[in-house]
Amino acid sequence: MTQAQLARALSEDTAVSVAAISSWESLSNPKLPPAKRLRSYALFFAQTRPTDSTPHLAREKDLTTADQERFELLHQELVGLRDSARGVTGSSIGRSIWTFESGPITIICPEVPADGRSPLAKEENPNYTRAYRYADLDALLELWGHIRASNPELQVAYRLTDEVVPDDLTGHLVVLGGIAWNPTAVVLQRVLDDLPVQQVAVPDLENGEIFRLNEPSGREFRPQWEDRADSDHEAIDPEQLKAEQTEDAWGDGRRRDLVEDVALLARMRNPFNHHRSVTICNGVYSRGVLGAIRALTDGAVRERNEAYIADRFPSGSFALLMQVPVVNGDAISPDLEIPGYRLYEWSPGEEATE
Repeated sequence: MTQAQLARALSEDTAVSVAAISSWESLSNPKLPPAKRLRSYALFFAQTRPTDSTPHLAREKDLTTADQERFELLHQELVGLRDSARGVTGSSIGRSIWTFESGPITIICPEVPADGRSPLAKEENPNYTRAYRYADLDALLELWGHIRASNPELQVAYRLTDEVVPDDLTGHLVVLGGIAWNPTAVVLQRVLDDLPVQQVAVPDLENGEIFRLNEPSGREFRPQWEDRADSDHEAIDPEQLKAEQTEDAWGDGRRRDLVEDVALLARMRNPFNHHRSVTICNGVYSRGVLGAIRALTDGAVRERNEAYIADRFPSGSFALLMQVPVVNGDAISPDLEIPGYRLYEWSPGEEATE
């Protein structure tokens, strides 16, 4: 096969020149092909076709089962060779759930309700700042920067839920936040039939939703609050608490502090495209969402947590409920090597552990 024939075939995905292929195959001064191009390479050489047929690029959905297995193995090998050529080594990099082989990657974010936004979130304000519309902004900033750094050649976007279009749902999805402010989380909770963890609203919490297992036990996972020692009974204006979204921070007329949130970190096949993934990062409150993110971005615990997940869930699909301690208002990154942080674990085809 000539380089021109290969260029024509690979251009059925996105255009590539003969000169580019020549530079990748050069023995004297080779250039690395873009990471996203390796998928096309693997797809092209994995497909079964008559020897006398015109070279062309098959669609992934048209591969036979055997071709699909060859494609996945070849793609993994090509990515590994490229990483080696770039000097990327170490088990933590290869096993990070935030390293993707192809794009696009879309982070879908919850939106602060209109009555709870900063005045700067109003478009008529001369100092309008769009970011004030985003809920879980700490988690978004932490995650978006980390994914961009881990995947410099891939398209990484973030969207508010009302900006999502169908094409966004067929790539790699990362969904932040829960069912109250993120309608995409509601959709995924409905279509991910295997996921045994559901988020549900309960009457005794106004500002967050707990996690409940879809099992006969119906076990619930709730945040922990602690009364302030110096808090006296006070007359509280319910309307003000509602406007400030702080009803849960008061109990029997006493101010209390959130000392432990619950986080859900789950990775499964994207129900809208089984060749891509969906990752859910959720919490009862925003500290739980941030804890789910920082478990795999915080340098103090990231490598150990990545190794734990890789060893514990070799299939790559899993759900983890984690304890997220809160100290002086800040979330502490869960260390999965400490059993107490792991509240519930599940992977398809195996019994859950608690």
